[in-house]
Amino acid sequence: MRIGTGYDVHKLVEGRKLILGGVEIPYSKGLLGHSDADVLIHSIMDSLLGAAALGDIGKHFPDTSEEYKGISSIKLLEEVKKIIEEEGYKIGNIDSTIIAQKPKLSNYIEQMRKNIAKALGIDVKYISIKATTEEGLGFTGKEEGISSQSVCLIF
Repeated sequence: MRIGTGYDVHKLVEGRKLILGGVEIPYSKGLLGHSDADVLIHSIMDSLLGAAALGDIGKHFPDTSEEYKGISSIKLLEEVKKIIEEEGYKIGNIDSTIIAQKPKLSNYIEQMRKNIAKALGIDVKYISIKATTEEGLGFTGKEEGISSQSVCLIF
């Protein structure tokens, strides 16, 4: 058994869609990034790659590559699943936290869990997603960005 952690952050900007866990969330701003900037999926991918000692998403999907410009992070997550399975690993479980002052995310978490479980080919009961604010503190509290932390178990 191996564990891995992942962290990602993206800046909130106008003119972009807000995608978290593969769900488009109605909001006045979205996350800036080369792909769809889904911080939740990015933190999960980094936790999985880290657990397998295979680097990070920048190594596998560089933001200098046109191939990944605007790509759905769910598609990248499916690729990470293939990468870790080629190394002989299976996913045990994933526990993630999204840190965002706004918008409220509770109505979207179940769909996020389903999207991630489907992409990874595992039962949704092995995917935990929580959301929290930082009570107005820091860049997330000031609504300048959104971050996510994830931990996973592979075996």
